[in-house]
Amino acid sequence: MDWGTELWDQFEVIERHTQWGLDLLDRYVKFVKERTEVEQAYAKQLRSLVKKYLPKRPAKDDPESKFSQQQSFVQILQEVNDFAGQRELVAENLSVHVCLELAKYSQEMKQERKMHFQEGRRAQQQLESGFKQLENSKRKFERDCREAEKAAQTAERLDQDINATKADVEKAKQQAHLRSHMAEESKNEYAAQLQRFNRDQAHFYFSQMPQIFDKLQDMDERRATHLGAGYGLLSEAELQVLPIITKCLEGMKVAAAAVDSKNDSQVLIELNKSGFARPGDVEFEDFSQPMNRAHSDSSLGTPSEGRPELRGPGRSRAKRWPFGKKNKTVATEDFSHLPPEQQRKRLQQQLEERNRELQKEIDQREALKKMKDVYEKTPQMGDPTSLEPQIAETLNNIERLKLEVQKYEAWLAEAESRVLSNRGDSLSRHTRPPDPPASAPPDSSSSSNSGSQENRESCEEPPLEEGQDTPIYTEFDEDFEESASPIGHCVAIYHFEGSSEGTISMAEGEDLSLMEEDKGDGWTRVRRKQGGEGYVPTSYLRVTLN
Repeated sequence: MDWGTELWDQFEVIERHTQWGLDLLDRYVKFVKERTEVEQAYAKQLRSLVKKYLPKRPAKDDPESKFSQQQSFVQILQEVNDFAGQRELVAENLSVHVCLELAKYSQEMKQERKMHFQEGRRAQQQLESGFKQLENSKRKFERDCREAEKAAQTAERLDQDINATKADVEKAKQQAHLRSHMAEESKNEYAAQLQRFNRDQAHFYFSQMPQIFDKLQDMDERRATHLGAGYGLLSEAELQVLPIITKCLEGMKVAAAAVDSKNDSQVLIELNKSGFARPGDVEFEDFSQPMNRAHSDSSLGTPSEGRPELRGPGRSRAKRWPFGKKNKTVATEDFSHLPPEQQRKRLQQQLEERNRELQKEIDQREALKKMKDVYEKTPQMGDPTSLEPQIAETLNNIERLKLEVQKYEAWLAEAESRVLSNRGDSLSRHTRPPDPPASAPPDSSSSSNSGSQENRESCEEPPLEEGQDTPIYTEFDEDFEESASPIGHCVAIYHFEGSSEGTISMAEGEDLSLMEEDKGDGWTRVRRKQGGEGYVPTSYLRVTLN
């Protein structure tokens, strides 16, 4: 079934329907255009939101970036940013493949429709013109017939009139014959015009207009098919980005699962562990012996009149109260304003950075030397003397970096000794009973150590005097069992001289057996291949567990 056959007389209906189809196409294009604006605004807002909540400082300068919670949040923000990029891609695809193409196609359809209707109107105008010619020839035939009949009646009346002259009668007969001949010619012309019009009318209704209507039907069906494809592009644009969006959502899920509370607690310890020893016991102040009484850190108020407040060496009231406000300190190059453990870590970072810079300068120097040798052997490639300033600058940088490395190594060794000393003091206080007051008799009772020394009797020890050298780890002798199996191996990154009891010396690059992991105090127990076991700084090792 086609429009040319079934709707031959519905020209206005076809005209309205095809106009409605083009209007629907334009409405859909406008809808998609507004949809792309929504997607673009959504993506823009998402990107602004991500930018607002992303950390402002670089990860290397932000301690919070070491926590898994922060890392997961940043990863989620990055996934949201990627998701926004996919929304922008949807908007771009809709704009290019739907808005632009359908808008262009709509213009083509409008031009084609206009052409078909112009062709139909021209055909109709030609038919109307033929009908007017038919009407004119019909009226002329009718008029000529009346004139011929009138002339014939006049000639007959004169012929019967006895008073009419013969000349008048002949003249009337000639006039009647002439009018009859003109009527016959008008009849023939009318008949020819009628035949021509009927032929044109049949061509108009059975051939010309059906062809135009069929062309309009084909145009409208093509428009509908194209519009349906445009409907499909709306979902196709979403399906194209769906795999990436799914990956973004999976990335968010992975980021959520990556939050490790235990690891974050350990990171907090590593970032903020001071390395200070816990405060010792408050000494007994014997006011019965004014000349010999010692100052006590428990005197928290202002000193009494005539009794100046004295502090023993190495004692700090600020370290006794962990919740007190910290005084502002001025940053120094050797990081001495930081607690011992933090100072050691910062110095270690600076030392590693200087070593990397030094190696980079050494590599550059070697490259310049090779280039100079090539220039000397092949002068046409370049002037060897042009490299002298760069080589000299590189040598100056190497000397400067070597001095800085030596400086940081010295500071690091000093910081290591501070951490070692604080650890030794802390452990020595835990391996013997607290000092009794000066006026009390020595405590002869025995005490037992916690952990591995539980239920083990300890020997009575006299109280140690102020300033007396104490071993760093008094429990090492019982912990170092030669029959213990290594739990891994490690390589010494730097040379270490174990000068305190409980530590062991090692050379740079030496392979060691790992006997005990770092328990959070910065020290690891190792065993040398040639014998001997002790503690070394964890930061001096590259550890591999079994």
